Amino acid sequence: MSKVLLQGNEAVAQGAWEAGCTIGVGYPGTPSTETLEHFATLPDVYAEWCPNEKVALEVAMGASLGGRRTLVTMKHVGLNVAADPLFSIAYTGVNAGLVLLVADDPGIYSSQNEQDSRNYAAASRVPMLEPSDSADAREMAIKAYEISERFDVPCLIRSSVRISHTRTVLETGERRVPERKPYSKDMLKYVMMPAGARLRRIEADKREAALTEFAETTDLNRTELRDRSLGIICGGADYQHVREALPEASTLKIGMSWPLPPKKIAEFASQVDRLYVVEECFDYYKLRVKALGVKVSEPPACPLPPNGELTPGIIMKAFGKALPTPRATDQEVPNRPPALCAGCPHRLVMAELRRAHATVMGDIGCYTLGALPPLSALDTTVDMGASISMVHGMELAGGIEKHPTFGVIGDSTFAHSGITSLLDIVYNQGTGNVCILDNRTTAMTGQQGNPVNGVTLQHRPSHELDLPGLVRALGVEDVVEADPMDLSQVRGAIQHAIDEPQLTVIIFRSPCALLSKHREPALVVDPTVCTGCGVCISIGCQALGRDRETGKAKIDPAACIGCTQCAQVCTFNAIVNPRGSVAK
Repeated sequence: MSKVLLQGNEAVAQGAWEAGCTIGVGYPGTPSTETLEHFATLPDVYAEWCPNEKVALEVAMGASLGGRRTLVTMKHVGLNVAADPLFSIAYTGVNAGLVLLVADDPGIYSSQNEQDSRNYAAASRVPMLEPSDSADAREMAIKAYEISERFDVPCLIRSSVRISHTRTVLETGERRVPERKPYSKDMLKYVMMPAGARLRRIEADKREAALTEFAETTDLNRTELRDRSLGIICGGADYQHVREALPEASTLKIGMSWPLPPKKIAEFASQVDRLYVVEECFDYYKLRVKALGVKVSEPPACPLPPNGELTPGIIMKAFGKALPTPRATDQEVPNRPPALCAGCPHRLVMAELRRAHATVMGDIGCYTLGALPPLSALDTTVDMGASISMVHGMELAGGIEKHPTFGVIGDSTFAHSGITSLLDIVYNQGTGNVCILDNRTTAMTGQQGNPVNGVTLQHRPSHELDLPGLVRALGVEDVVEADPMDLSQVRGAIQHAIDEPQLTVIIFRSPCALLSKHREPALVVDPTVCTGCGVCISIGCQALGRDRETGKAKIDPAACIGCTQCAQVCTFNAIVNPRGSVAK
């Protein structure tokens, strides 16, 4: 045993490894990404990024049937993608233990929505554990494999952004790898035709009853009696907030959020004068506690917010406690909205789509930032792969007059969910224009590899997808390849797509600016030539601004990487390299 400081994500990986998990699969998505990345560094394991979360869970199920304990990781919206196999695996059961880590994002720090994955556990009737710190996360990962194999079911672990990314101390243990479990062919168990599924539904009912009894006795759910005038049911990160905000309160700490222990909840309610439920974003616990016939009181001072993260301060305010005096700062912290990096290969594409007055269906990735001023290029961002499908729908509706329709999608997102969307357009003889922005990585989640660049999680020899070849194989006849760092190529490709009546796919390929440490010398503005027109600033590079005195363009030498995008859009040749020659 040794004490270490780990993120909640890393602690889940550590616990899985100690439990003898040998295979880890998933798809990167904040706040879950570090789980599989950490697992991949541990000895004697196999780990891979899959094209999407559905594939990952199916790979894990195959590995489970093959007798090996398996870990699957994803964020909350990824569980939407994996829901199809999840609901069926809940019927089939498993062979070796199968654990799925899903990380929710209360407060919507890096996602397109706020959702509560506990509802997936209840809907699929799959047990879910909910750690409240890194020590919990390690321990629950170990117990999750025991539960999975004992009850013949996948086991979910729900984290949240605070648990995933907060480092707390834990004690590690020795690894124990169980013998590989033998596989026995069982058509009625694993083949989900109606005849078998009906029988498995009966088994699922029996399992739920057994799991509920387990929830009543397991130490995952823990009663902590203190001041009995105030009792609070909570779990996950909210438990830590409650302990800080209301240290005197009695708590029922829920570590197994499905199924809940009805007898233990009723007993706890009988031991306190007033019972409250504290949880962020949703009323998962409150609704189920009320459904048991247990009275739940509202906070005495003000309601808890219906959305966003909770903090100790918010809880203190709701219960009428005096808030601590905030620390004074010497100056107001300026607002820093997110922006594309200096030298990002997506920037000129966004600027030119805006210049073309295009209706642009966006997707999930760094290029989503193209929706923000000054680029203001995107019209929509919904989910992985939606850009291409929505292009087809917009064209079916007749499009927007004088506004050509484009979809913008990244390389990893195209491999995740875009291929079938493009196939749909081809199959149904649709039109419209699609830009695949291949920056050679999965940039938004931290430069992970993907099938398009052929870089695997553990850097095994692999195959780089022939993206133009694949697009042509799907049946797209008009495929254009262009360098997104070259303004003339970007402008020409977009204009070509507008002029052609059929479906056009443009593949813009250039590495993410963060992949290379190479920097060209910072560019400078010649104030004798600059007119202050602001065209260069309109591409939204964080290295560009205005001189407060003259109103002319100004380049921050600490931020500029010398990519020349601004110089290319300047028609007055006012942006030069340090030697004084025009930087184009």
